[in-house]
Amino acid sequence: MSDLSLAGDKNDNKGNNVASIDDSSNSMKRINIAKIVVNIGVGKSGEPIERAKNALEELTGKKPTFRGAKENVRDFGIHKGEPIGAIVTLRKNDAFEFLKRVLESKRNVLNATSFDPFGNISLGIHEHIDIPGTKYNPDIGIFGMDVCVSLTRPGYRISKKRNPKRIGKSHRISKDESIDFFKQKFGVEVR
Repeated sequence: MSDLSLAGDKNDNKGNNVASIDDSSNSMKRINIAKIVVNIGVGKSGEPIERAKNALEELTGKKPTFRGAKENVRDFGIHKGEPIGAIVTLRKNDAFEFLKRVLESKRNVLNATSFDPFGNISLGIHEHIDIPGTKYNPDIGIFGMDVCVSLTRPGYRISKKRNPKRIGKSHRISKDESIDFFKQKFGVEVR
């Protein structure tokens, strides 16, 4: 196994390995990958959106959904609600494996500006065939995509409940903590 293995990671309550950093003094400070959202924006419906959907399905093994335009753009011939993008959400092991491949395509180098103040990260991929294990398919073509990674800690779920509570300032994930997570877990270099 490589140094990016899940050996030593915790299992969630369903028995899946979860990428995390252990802080032995406090298990509530453990950082996990909550989800990864992969998005291809095409800008027009019809055949291009179907090709983007096929590209995402080939990359992730999951069925993508369409996203519609939020407003009319007369100059581009886009109508409100018309599908102009395809999106897939990955969680748990699927997210971890896909993120390893994406980081390999970026040569394990990330920009510090890709991290937001809440510890999440957004990456752009210019050509989806740069991701290892992906071959060029002339029926699909080449697409660029956005990859957004959301990090979480145990206890973040309280902000999503019916009577939401705030996450304390000391429990939020900072930019520095997320950079440390990516350095330790994936061995990336942050510039």
